[in-house]
Amino acid sequence: MHHFNFKSLSFYSIAIGSVLLLFKTVTTYGEKNLQAPPQINGHYRIVLTEKLSPCNQSNPILLNLYQSGIYLNGFLSSANTSTEKLSAVSQANQYLTGKYQNSTASLSGQVSDSVLCNNANIETQANTKQKKNSRSPIRLYMQLVTQENFTGQIIVGNFPKAVKFTATLQQYREKSQ
Repeated sequence: MHHFNFKSLSFYSIAIGSVLLLFKTVTTYGEKNLQAPPQINGHYRIVLTEKLSPCNQSNPILLNLYQSGIYLNGFLSSANTSTEKLSAVSQANQYLTGKYQNSTASLSGQVSDSVLCNNANIETQANTKQKKNSRSPIRLYMQLVTQENFTGQIIVGNFPKAVKFTATLQQYREKSQ
């Protein structure tokens, strides 16, 4: 045991002890201060307080949200769309992107006018891949009220007036195949 001297043992003991103390400090900080945002994935039925500016009459709207940490992706569809047709609607390049922080979500993107207004059928347009589908820029700002409810406002196009809404999580049963 000629190669074990006191200086080497004390150096390695201090180094290992320092690493363990640093690990304990970082772990305690992370458990106390770093928390993932709650999951808000799902299909939310949006109920508007008034009609949207570019529409004579509004369709019931469904907001389909997908979450990865604080980042959100989603799309709007008609609330009358069946779950089987949602994938066809989502492939019509109507994606919204945004962030979710401090119980507040913001989304923006472009949406077909036929989703927002009662002037066309989005499923027919998605199936025929009609190129002349007019789109409007859209922004949604939402505040989480409960785990399944949002309140917020929607701004369509360049209209300065925001329309308030409430969004409620819808429960869908997937068909087994």
